[in-house]
Amino acid sequence: MGFSRDRERLAVPATEAAPHLLGAVLTHEAEGERVSVRITEVEAYMGDVDPGSHAFRGRTARNATMFGPAGHLYVYFTYGMHYCANVVCGTEGFATGLLLRGGEVVEGADIAAARRGNPRNSLDLARGPARLAQALGIARGLDGADVFASPLQLALPPEPVPAAQVSTGPRVGVSGPGGTADYPWRYWLTGDPTVSKYRPAQPRKRPAGATARRP
Repeated sequence: MGFSRDRERLAVPATEAAPHLLGAVLTHEAEGERVSVRITEVEAYMGDVDPGSHAFRGRTARNATMFGPAGHLYVYFTYGMHYCANVVCGTEGFATGLLLRGGEVVEGADIAAARRGNPRNSLDLARGPARLAQALGIARGLDGADVFASPLQLALPPEPVPAAQVSTGPRVGVSGPGGTADYPWRYWLTGDPTVSKYRPAQPRKRPAGATARRP
């Protein structure tokens, strides 16, 4: 696997790794199709100390990749229709990672657009985690893949983005305490047009006639 300087920069808690990943370029090349996305927005998840994390209640078959070494993709399926991709951070055994929430397609725009159904606005090609994964052609088969080895290649910027150029706030669509201002673990490049819009989690509607659950 190798332990490059770039991998070492990710081998810290996700909240510390976020400035290193902003501005990075992730490339996926498969079957002759190559797409690269510059990362403009991420969300940090911090394992069993984070009520918004998939790993809050421990290891499962679904989230096992999050407990592995830094520099691998954790890919999950959501809403029965989308994949989302995270870069695993930290040290092996502690599930911490960064959700790739938004980015700019900088190579292979035609390929990305075809995968995305040719949206009218090019800024929407990878604005949002499901769109980003779709534009890059990332699906569950890449869960556990090394981001520093073929068919992926992650290029981090030489230095982390200065704090003055990074905005932070609550995570998007996270329900419960993990979605509040107590967890300002969404990080984005200030003013970048490819950053997704903030939307708080929406409570699920109960079927008609259903009674409220008692605590």
